[in-house]
Amino acid sequence: MENKAHALLAGVFTLLLLIAAIFVAMWFNRDKGGQIPYEMVTKLSIPGLNPQAAVRYRGLEVGRVNAIHFDPQVPGQILVLLSVKPDTPITKSTFGSLGYQGVTGIAYVQLDDDGSNPVRVASSREHIARIEMRASLFDKLQIKGLAILDKAERLTDRFNTLMAPENQKAVIAAFDNVSRAALEIEAIPKQLEPTLKKLPTLTAEASLTLSSIKKLANETSALSNNLNKLTTQLQAPDGAVAKLSNAADQVGAVAEKIEDQALPLTHDVQSSMRSLDRTIDRINERPQSILFGNGVTPGPGEPGFDASSH
Repeated sequence: MENKAHALLAGVFTLLLLIAAIFVAMWFNRDKGGQIPYEMVTKLSIPGLNPQAAVRYRGLEVGRVNAIHFDPQVPGQILVLLSVKPDTPITKSTFGSLGYQGVTGIAYVQLDDDGSNPVRVASSREHIARIEMRASLFDKLQIKGLAILDKAERLTDRFNTLMAPENQKAVIAAFDNVSRAALEIEAIPKQLEPTLKKLPTLTAEASLTLSSIKKLANETSALSNNLNKLTTQLQAPDGAVAKLSNAADQVGAVAEKIEDQALPLTHDVQSSMRSLDRTIDRINERPQSILFGNGVTPGPGEPGFDASSH
């Protein structure tokens, strides 16, 4: 009897456990009946993301991860099958990324929307819509960290090159040159001190010079004004320039009259002078022509004497 009682209890426990398993399965599947499937596509690594991970839309839990597998059509591409609530506003500008829960490293899918294309995306089990997956903050930090490490490595190499023995000598020589230049600059104020002492005197002399220049400029301005007035007076209709022009015209008219009247007289005088010159030449050649006239026959020894005629 005791063995039959134990067998009956074991059978009842097994039956209850089976019923509980059926209820648990039904509970897990009760929410999935009204959920909409989506596929998140990525070529990024998805560490820590497992099936049944939470799907959140801007912090609100809206679904679960159903499965994760590789895309058979695109090598290296990963497909993450999601199930989200029907009221989740999935649009063409919705994208996914990985989020992490505290320090546990458990990942979940974080959905967000940049609002660039707010058109709702229809999805069904026959035609599953795809959602783009972008790099998460951890991925960006990893990429930036690698870039920073690369730059730090290059900087270290340059520093090692800079600290080479030959470069150290050049750096030390440069510091020596700077030190000498600093000493020379320090000596400049001492050299300028005599000049600085003379600055007040030079300033006073410059002030006097400027005053003289100003006075000269004023006098020049007054002289220029006087010259302008004089020029205006000379160029006036009844001024000296006009009178001088009239006088010059009158003198020109008188000169023209004198020329017209004196020109014939000048010709007569010139003819008389030529006749007088010829008469003087004859007298010089034959002085006796003054007493005997031009008809006297030349005598012996005189020019023109003809001995055959006597």
